[in-house]
Amino acid sequence: MNLQPTWERTQHPLWDGGLLRLPALGLSVDVREMRIPVSYVQAMEPAFQRAFEEMRALEAGAIANPDEGRMVGHYWLRNPDLAPTVEIRDQIQRTLAQIKAFVRQVHSGAVCGRDGSFRNLLLIGIGGSALGPQMVAHALGDPDRDRMKPYFFDNTDPDGMQRVVRQLSNELGRTLCIVISKSGGTKETANGLKIAQTAYAHRGLPFARHAVAVTQENSQLDKQAVTEGWLGRFPMWDWVGGRTSETSAVGLLPAALQGFDIDSMLLGAKCCDAATRVCNVNLNPAALLSLAWHFAGNGKGAKDMVVLPYKDRLELFPKYLQQLVMESLGKELDRNGQVVHQGLTVFGNKGTTDQHSYVQQLRDGLPNFFITFIEVLRHQNGPPVLMNDLVTAGDYLHSFCSGTAKAIAEKGRGVIRITLDVLSPFTIGCLIALFERAVGLYASLININAYHQPGVEAGKKASERVIALQKRVIGHFRANRGKPMTSDEIAQSLEAGSDREEIHDLCLMLAHNPASGIQAIPSREVIFFRAF
Repeated sequence: MNLQPTWERTQHPLWDGGLLRLPALGLSVDVREMRIPVSYVQAMEPAFQRAFEEMRALEAGAIANPDEGRMVGHYWLRNPDLAPTVEIRDQIQRTLAQIKAFVRQVHSGAVCGRDGSFRNLLLIGIGGSALGPQMVAHALGDPDRDRMKPYFFDNTDPDGMQRVVRQLSNELGRTLCIVISKSGGTKETANGLKIAQTAYAHRGLPFARHAVAVTQENSQLDKQAVTEGWLGRFPMWDWVGGRTSETSAVGLLPAALQGFDIDSMLLGAKCCDAATRVCNVNLNPAALLSLAWHFAGNGKGAKDMVVLPYKDRLELFPKYLQQLVMESLGKELDRNGQVVHQGLTVFGNKGTTDQHSYVQQLRDGLPNFFITFIEVLRHQNGPPVLMNDLVTAGDYLHSFCSGTAKAIAEKGRGVIRITLDVLSPFTIGCLIALFERAVGLYASLININAYHQPGVEAGKKASERVIALQKRVIGHFRANRGKPMTSDEIAQSLEAGSDREEIHDLCLMLAHNPASGIQAIPSREVIFFRAF
């Protein structure tokens, strides 16, 4: 496959390039309306050469996350020959073969549920273990062609999970559960697993006959799957982070079960990886994106990135990018331990929906953002319906995308345009790889570690502290059953005065959930609570 890009020079007064086409990828990146001065590009050249060198070291197996002493190898997933050891290369190849073999058995009916061949899949995960598969399922799925219909538990909201269970209703006996957790101890996933097990049990279904695990070897989840005799186990490795795991078993297994061509998706990512290794900013689409981000926010994330895909199937792509970009780049400290408070805020929905919501502010309001428009040139498969004078609905979609981009650029707002020829497994793989590399290069430019997430870990620890406090509060209620108490009195009894507000919030939450056995008794001045 020819990966040589074509570089189209323009006459923009502040920029002697800006539009990069890669025909072999069906991809183009246009940063002309970011109005980046040539002098800025030249000044950034040494930093980019360091970033390219760091990326080469990363792909060669350098320790990229010193906090955890681990490598970062999502690039090896689509090109195992790049792996730094034969063992890792073989693990990747074996896993891909294992996925394909299992999917063949499921699709043929050789592996089935109690009530027959599997028609649905229920993915239980959180963060990257759900966002990537959800985005791909939405982008490529078609109810008329999908081999299995996907459902998701992607939060610990019991109402949300019960809603999915009700949607599946009598189909649980033909629903395959994919439980994804690297450690097996992630609370949101563990809670989802418990809800699913309970739902299957209520219908007299053996959960193990309907479940597979995607997890690290010897994790808590892995041991549970072995002990209970689940249908299968697929590996995750410590060198693959959740937000870059879509081309691992995390994303490939559900995509293959849904019927997508995962070889094509891997090829798209592999080819885009090759295109983004070019050590020339003007000829590297990921480097162009990271350059534009750096220029827009002065290397400080001073402006937000609005992502507007003009394609319903890409509606979840901004949400996917939120985790990839913000979890990777939102850091308090740089790699030298200096406080920098870095980040790049991402939000967006889809066009043309946004033209009837917040595009008004984008054009005329605060200039605290830049926009990435994403367009797919092929509007649909099959013959279009003509609106009038040989114009189709897709033609209007293009005109709104192009017109809105121009209208916003006229106001001096920065605009990036990414164009795909078609939406396919191959181009989805390209998009995933493009932004993964852009994030890695940008992180090098601003000298932060893109591959750890201390803020997420801090949130988990804080959550554990709240749960521990809740157990103490419930224990106090049970020890004083029937006695009305204010939250302040409870805090005083527990010698937890510093947690007065948290205890009050806990009491209110418990009182609104009858199963807790806690009742609120409002009075004129305070609220009393008691266990009944």
